[in-house]
Amino acid sequence: MGFFDALLGRSKPKRANLDDLFALPPAALTLEAATGFKPTGVGAVAFRQVEGAAFQTAESESIALISSDPAANVSQRNDGFGYTWQVVSDTDAEVVNLVTNLHAVNSALVSQGFDTMLLCSTVYFANPDGRRLALVYQYKRGTFYPFAQSGPKQRDNPLEIQVRGVLSNELPFEEDTSNWSAIWDAPGLNDTPEANQRP
Repeated sequence: MGFFDALLGRSKPKRANLDDLFALPPAALTLEAATGFKPTGVGAVAFRQVEGAAFQTAESESIALISSDPAANVSQRNDGFGYTWQVVSDTDAEVVNLVTNLHAVNSALVSQGFDTMLLCSTVYFANPDGRRLALVYQYKRGTFYPFAQSGPKQRDNPLEIQVRGVLSNELPFEEDTSNWSAIWDAPGLNDTPEANQRP
């Protein structure tokens, strides 16, 4: 942080650290114990797709790596807003394995110099009462936030605040709630591993 930034009270946002994703498995246990939300076994990586052989190579490498895992499945979807989502599922709903595969997607893109194209990674949870929840890692800020969609263009803000309180000591949470961007009907949000199994 420069002198004038310090003087004026400005601070640089935390840079993304892909290894932050590995804090999710223990956080998932804490979340389940406190709220009843269990991992669905589904997660996703969102990125802005670009033309070029290098980008296609990075995509192909990550898909091939995940496809070699017999418990995993990967599909690619476009959200209509210019972002592509690689949706990854684990048939055993094993968070450690799921996070490892999400990390592989991220690493493949970063190693080819496409880190600026990364938007976020998401891991999804479900409550027995039918509610769904996402923990979102945003790359540009290096922080997590919860997203709970309760209906068309509607959020469950009290649940999101509750989740932040439960996990604030385990994950680097985004302090500015104005940066808790909505990911309406994000690919994978309502999926289950069974729905993504290979035939």
